Amino acid sequence: MVNVTETLLLVLVVVTALAFDFTNGFHDTGNAMATSIATRALKPKTAVLLSAVLNMAGAFLSLAVAATIAKGLVDAGAINLEVVFAGLVGGIVWNLLTWLLGLPSSSSHALVGGVIGAVLAAAGTSGVIWSGVVSKVLAPALLAPVIAIGVAAVGTFLVARLTKGVSQDVTSRGFRWGQVGSASLVSLAHGTNDAQKSMGIILLALITAGAVPADSSVPFWVILSCAFFMALGTYLGGWRIIRTLGKGLVEIDSRQGMAAETSSAAVILLSSHFGFSLSTTHVATGSILGSGVGMPGAKVRWGVAGRMLAAWGLTLPAAGIVGAVCYWIQHGVGGVLGTLIVLALLLGVSFTIWTASRRKPVDHSNVNEEWDETKGAKLQVEVPTTGEVGDPQVGPVVDERRAAVVSAIAAGPSEGNTK
Repeated sequence: MVNVTETLLLVLVVVTALAFDFTNGFHDTGNAMATSIATRALKPKTAVLLSAVLNMAGAFLSLAVAATIAKGLVDAGAINLEVVFAGLVGGIVWNLLTWLLGLPSSSSHALVGGVIGAVLAAAGTSGVIWSGVVSKVLAPALLAPVIAIGVAAVGTFLVARLTKGVSQDVTSRGFRWGQVGSASLVSLAHGTNDAQKSMGIILLALITAGAVPADSSVPFWVILSCAFFMALGTYLGGWRIIRTLGKGLVEIDSRQGMAAETSSAAVILLSSHFGFSLSTTHVATGSILGSGVGMPGAKVRWGVAGRMLAAWGLTLPAAGIVGAVCYWIQHGVGGVLGTLIVLALLLGVSFTIWTASRRKPVDHSNVNEEWDETKGAKLQVEVPTTGEVGDPQVGPVVDERRAAVVSAIAAGPSEGNTK
């Protein structure tokens, strides 16, 4: 009976890890494709399909990050499957909540925070490898966005100088084609980093359950499953976060978009090579901000950036608290019943968040609407005025009578009424 219970719990952990991978996919799609969608280099549905394919391909290129998650952050001998399950729940809940709010927080840190919180609740501080947390998670979290901002700012500034005097139509066409390549590279890089985090969690669960040796590498079926579910989540598109990254941070053009995407890809690929559990969200956001800083006259919305920064600071502790509470519930109730209660809570919270998201849906049809619309203003289609063929732009409906009055006042008294 004990073996049957252990097997069922292992299956549940694996399924939950794949569910996290799915949320990771749609939560992080904007990291690769937000700027290409915003500049209309790619149509929204084409962008998420391309990103899904390349995310899946990238998952097979490296396993360094999976090894870090499985063996570099927590002591496998101090935890059990209940701890792993509770940590996954913490990561999923935070991913869904920030998706609802349209905040591009780190899925990586949500997962790491959930697992560490559950480990602390189960085994205390001795169960966490703090040196690994600092060197592999916290240090990259601080350095990566700063580096990305710097690289993107310099790249954008150089591009702006080199294209000075070139007509906007020419630069838009050329750099939009370049964005297709750079966005594809970011998607490939994302697969090499983020898909491996769930691989590492599943490997950790397999080692904990005794299904594989402690020195085992990631089985092929785990790699394939994680790659597929991340690609599936990516294809569905996290439209709320795509909108925030593409329209909320910077009024971006194709030159900035290509510079931001190229910077993101370079930083992510480098971190994957060294096995850093890097947040691709931090890198992509830093690159987009850098593209605004480096472009003369560009508008950066620092208020939106501040809200993102607050979410980043809350991710590790918030996910950790959820993971710890879930473990306490499992441990307090005991057995399979405790785990099923936590599962029911996860399903209930997920359904509630999904229901709330339907009140103001964001999808491929409205992801590119203008960010700073007057609150409550209705929207109507306007004809593009750039001379380029593209999707219709969106603008506020103008009250013609009010506009006429304002124009008359601005024009001053007519010649016939002056003395």
